Amino acid sequence: MKFDTLIIGGGVSGISCALVLGSAKNKAFVSDKKIGIFTHQKASSLQDALFNNAYGIAPGTLGADLLNTSTQHLAESYPHITQISGEKVIKIEGDFPNFTVITNKNSYKTKSIVVGIGSANTFNIDGLMQYVETHQKALPEKQRIQLKNLDHKVTNGIYVIGTLAGWRSQLAIAAGSGAAVATDLLTLWNDGIQTHVHDSTR
Repeated sequence: MKFDTLIIGGGVSGISCALVLGSAKNKAFVSDKKIGIFTHQKASSLQDALFNNAYGIAPGTLGADLLNTSTQHLAESYPHITQISGEKVIKIEGDFPNFTVITNKNSYKTKSIVVGIGSANTFNIDGLMQYVETHQKALPEKQRIQLKNLDHKVTNGIYVIGTLAGWRSQLAIAAGSGAAVATDLLTLWNDGIQTHVHDSTR
């Protein structure tokens, strides 16, 4: 099976991207799309987080709990999105629209890739290292990195989200970054017609 997009990272930005893509499932131009997300989260900054200042999240929510409930939310609401857990992406090969994502256990074919795995300088995905640069909005002593991008686009078919895109480490910013790229993909799939997706009680 070839994916239309694979999201690397099951943190705030990655899950947000997946949720928006998942919610568009009834649109004609999305109904046949194959979407996957790698939810390998051992190094997520959410593991030690506590949220009192994030819109829509109950004060006192632990990041570790959010990691679990968010993947459950994705699975229950949008089961057509493939969640790949327990695999770490180590290499990306190819060019748009023929990428191969290689993990420590398997390899996957995809047309596009969304990378959202944090800005730690331990980043080490072969095939993306040429895009690594110093994070522009982090304290120098933290030695954070980002991927070179223009409005989240690294190169044709590769997008970066969250702190790895150069954004500051705030949940709302990371979530918005992931959602923004989801709408970019929806627009691409809709033949370039500007697209977003809303649920409504009406």
